[in-house]
Amino acid sequence: MSTPNPNSSAGNARPGEPAKPSPSSADGAQERGALPIAGFQGTPEEIERQWYERVYRGRGDRMRQLTWRAVLMGSVLGGVLSLTNLYIGLKAGWGFGVAITACILSYAIWTTLHRARIVRTPMTILENNCMQSTASSAGSSTGGTLISAFAAYMLITNSTLPLPVMLAWVFFLAVLGVTMAIPMKRQMINIEQLRFPSGIAAAETLRALHSVGDKGMRSAKALGWAGLFALVGKFWADGLVLVSAKLAPFMIGTWMTTLNQRVFGPAWMGRTVMLSWEPMFIAAGAITGLHVCWSMLLGSITSWMIFAPVLQHRGIIEGSGYGTIIQWTLWGGVACMVTSSLLSFAMQWRTARRAFTDLGAMFAGRRRDTHDPIAAIETPAAWFVGGQIVGLVGLAWLGHVILEMPYWQTAVAVLLSFALALVACRVTGETDTTPVGAMGKITQLTFGVLSPGNTNVNLMSANVTAAASSSSADLLTDLKSGYLLGAHPRKQFIAQFAGIFVGTLVTVLAFRLLVPDASVLGSDQFPAPAAQTWRAVALALSQGVRSLGPVKIWSIAIGGLVGIVLAALPKIFPKHQHLIPSPAGVGLAWTFHWYYGLLFFLGGVLGWWAAKKYPQWSAEFTFPVASGWIAGESLMGVTLVIWENGPELVRRLLGH
Repeated sequence: MSTPNPNSSAGNARPGEPAKPSPSSADGAQERGALPIAGFQGTPEEIERQWYERVYRGRGDRMRQLTWRAVLMGSVLGGVLSLTNLYIGLKAGWGFGVAITACILSYAIWTTLHRARIVRTPMTILENNCMQSTASSAGSSTGGTLISAFAAYMLITNSTLPLPVMLAWVFFLAVLGVTMAIPMKRQMINIEQLRFPSGIAAAETLRALHSVGDKGMRSAKALGWAGLFALVGKFWADGLVLVSAKLAPFMIGTWMTTLNQRVFGPAWMGRTVMLSWEPMFIAAGAITGLHVCWSMLLGSITSWMIFAPVLQHRGIIEGSGYGTIIQWTLWGGVACMVTSSLLSFAMQWRTARRAFTDLGAMFAGRRRDTHDPIAAIETPAAWFVGGQIVGLVGLAWLGHVILEMPYWQTAVAVLLSFALALVACRVTGETDTTPVGAMGKITQLTFGVLSPGNTNVNLMSANVTAAASSSSADLLTDLKSGYLLGAHPRKQFIAQFAGIFVGTLVTVLAFRLLVPDASVLGSDQFPAPAAQTWRAVALALSQGVRSLGPVKIWSIAIGGLVGIVLAALPKIFPKHQHLIPSPAGVGLAWTFHWYYGLLFFLGGVLGWWAAKKYPQWSAEFTFPVASGWIAGESLMGVTLVIWENGPELVRRLLGH
C-alpha cells in the first residue's frame, strides 16, 4: 500500500512491527502481539524473512488450524449465508462478504457449545481463520456468476442448462479461480503488502474475539462497541420498517432521501450524486488510506459530475439512473484499471518472477529450494498448474459440447481470465472492491471481436473471467487475514478449496429452485439487475465492437492511456507519488455510485486526521474500531435480509 497507516507496537517491538511471540505460548503470543498491518521494509527476501520470524514462528507452525471441525463449521455457515447472497443478488444485483459474519457466528456458536460442555476445547484463532476461509469460499466464491452470466443466458435463450452441466461448470470455475490466486499471493501480500481492507477487518475481529490481557481487551472492547453502534445504526437506517410500517418516517434512510431531494434534486440523484447512510464504507476508507480514497473521490467527480452530465446534455445518454449511466462510464474506468494493473505487474517482474520460480523448477524436474522456509509453507506451484489444467479441460469440454464453443476460444478465455484476475486482485487489494462485472465486460468485448454475433459464447466466456476474478480476490482477502495472524498459507488454501464443494452444491440447487425458468427473471420478485446488464452488453456486441459507438470506444482508449500514465508516474517521480492519483481508485470510481467515492474519502480523511492529531490512540484503536463497524453493519445487514426475505426464501426452497 502506498500510504501505510500506523500500527501499534507491543512489548519490545519497534513501531509498525508485531511483538515477537513467546515460544511457550503460541496462542497467547498471537493474542498479545499487534497485527503487522503497517508491513515490513527491505528487499523481498528481507520482508518475507521478517514475517516468518516475527509473525509465523510460534503461531502458524505450532497452533492447531486446519481441522475437520473448522472446515465443517465453515461449510455449514458458508452454505447458509450463500442462500442469502444468492437471494439478494437476484433482488438487487449485489452480494456481501461472509467472512466476518462467519467469524462472529462461529465464535458464538462454538463458545456456547464449549460452555455447555458439548465440545471439549474452544477453537483457536487460526482454526477460526481456516473456518472463515471455508465459509467465504462456500458463501461467495461459487454463486456470483449464477445471478449474472447464467441468468443473462436464460434471458437471451429462454432456456436453462441441465442441472449436471450447471454443477460441473460452477465447480470447474471455482477450481480455476481459487488456484489462479496461488502465484499472486507472494507478490501482492508478501512483497507489496497490499491492504485488502476486509482481510484486515476479519483479522482484527478474530484477534479481538480471542484477546486476553489489558491491551487485547481494550482492542476487543473498542471493536465490540463500534460493532454495537453499527448494529443499531443499520437497524435504525433500514430495519424499523420491518417492525412496523408506521415507523418508516423515523428511519435514517427516510431522512436521507428527504435531505437528498432538497439539497441535490432528482437530476443529480439520478446520477447517484447524493448522500447515503452506509458508514461501513467510511470505516473501509479509514483502513484503505487517504491516497486511494482521494483518488476514488477524484474518479467519482470526473465520472458522475462531469462526464455523465455532459453526455446527458448532448442527448447521448437518454435517461438517468445508475443502470443507464453505468453503461457509458464503465468502459473508461475498466480500461484504466486494466492497463495500470498490467503495467504495474510488468514493472514488478523481478519480484513477480519469484512466484513462478518453483514452477520452472517443477517442469525442469528439480526440487524446490530447501533453504527457502517461505516456499516450504506456501501453496506449491504444482497445485496451481493442476487446478488450471483441470479447470481448463473441464470448461473446454463443457463449452464445446453444450455451447459448441471451439476449444481454442475456451483457452483464450482462461488466459484472459488470468490477466484480468491480476487486475481484479490488485484493485481489491487497494480499494476493497472487486470489479467482477467490469472484468467480465472486457472479456465480452474481446469475444465480440473473436466471435461476433454469438451471444452464448460471449456470456459464458465472460462468465469464466468474472468467476476467476471473484474467487481469486476472495482467496487473497482471506490469505491477508492469515498473513496478519501468522497462519500457514498452504493449510488456509486447503480450507478455502474445501468450501467450493459445498458452495457449488448449495448455490446451484438453490438457484434452480428459485429460478426454474426465465420467466421469473426481470419480474418484480427477481428483477435480476446484474443479469440485465450482462444481457444488454451481449446483445449490443452481437453486431460487433463497432456497435459500441465512438463515445465508448474513445472512452476505452483514453481510459487505457490514463491508466498507463498514472502507473508510470510514481516510478518516474518517486518522491511525489503521494500526489499522483491511484489508477485503481480512479478507475473503480467510474464503475460504481458517486456516493461510495465520497464515503471512502471521508473515511480516509478521518483516519489521516486521527493519526496526525492523536497518534497513540490511532495506532491502538483505528483498525479495531473500523473493523468492528464493518463487522457490525455487515452482520445486521445479513440479519435484515433474512428477516425480510427468509420466510419467502424458505417457502420457495421447499417448493411452496
